[in-house]
Amino acid sequence: MVRIWMNHWFSTAYNIIGMLRQDEPDFYVIGTNESPYAGYRLKCDEFYTEPSLSEEDYVRFALDFCKAHEIHVFMPRRRLMAISRHKAEFEALGVKVMIDDYAMVEMLNCKTRAYEALADTGLAIPEYEIVTNAAAFKAAYERLSAKYKQICFKFERDEGGKSYRLIDNTRKGYTALFKKQSTRMTFDDAYAALQEVESFPPMIVMPYLPDDEISADCLYTANGLIVLPRIKNPTRVERISFDPDIIRLCETFHRHCPLQMPFNIQFKYLDGVPYFLEVNTRMSGGIQMACLAAGVNIPNIAVNRLIGIEKPWTIDRREKRITHVEVPLVVSEDNA
Repeated sequence: MVRIWMNHWFSTAYNIIGMLRQDEPDFYVIGTNESPYAGYRLKCDEFYTEPSLSEEDYVRFALDFCKAHEIHVFMPRRRLMAISRHKAEFEALGVKVMIDDYAMVEMLNCKTRAYEALADTGLAIPEYEIVTNAAAFKAAYERLSAKYKQICFKFERDEGGKSYRLIDNTRKGYTALFKKQSTRMTFDDAYAALQEVESFPPMIVMPYLPDDEISADCLYTANGLIVLPRIKNPTRVERISFDPDIIRLCETFHRHCPLQMPFNIQFKYLDGVPYFLEVNTRMSGGIQMACLAAGVNIPNIAVNRLIGIEKPWTIDRREKRITHVEVPLVVSEDNA
């Protein structure tokens, strides 16, 4: 029996666990989350509530958890960087960790360092400026807005795009009622917010790329690189399309950054050019959609690779449209 631990994942873990178990009756999944009501607990063989801890204390907690629960494969989502930095300590316990080595992970999770490392590889990097105070933000905005129609920004180190904002100076008034506002700010509002502090962590200011967004789920195997590109849009219907140019760009990236674990590359188009945006050194939140459409089970293949088994795979390259629907789940019942 292979004992797998998934720590504090996104809700998509519900789908990933189902994919892990396909044709694998000996995969025993243990889940943890800070919330005792995480939906994926329903798919786990065991589930525990995690404590809220500092980075170093969390690593110690994770090491102790692996020992106490005899974990064979650790699929981390929380504290990825710290776990990668301490990967050797987990391996010393006999635990296979689904994260690449720290030097590569740390570089790719710093967007400007990743851009610098990949600048001469043939990947198109969008123009950008790094700022750490309000005055520099204003100057960067003025320079870039003289060349591009719209500007956006987010902090250099960010997960899930939480800090991403599009500068929209028309977001006020009647027409704004018809726009989704959660990621939009006027320049004046953004500038005022940043003026509240003397300095802030490095922020990237860059042109907004308005055309198609590509999210490519990837995994390197002995039989080659799996690349499953999804074309995303504001609706829930995404398109799986194996554009040769996107496949080539993913292969170019992997030649320069030979990640061994699942990863996700994001591109965005502007005027017909696919610009490299970022890499997630983990599985994406929509990996189950790409895998279903392409007939390739990346989570299952990846875990088997960790334990020394290379599973065969083929890709259904027919273009497909795919969506997902929310299903209600009862995660607890109070005793009457």
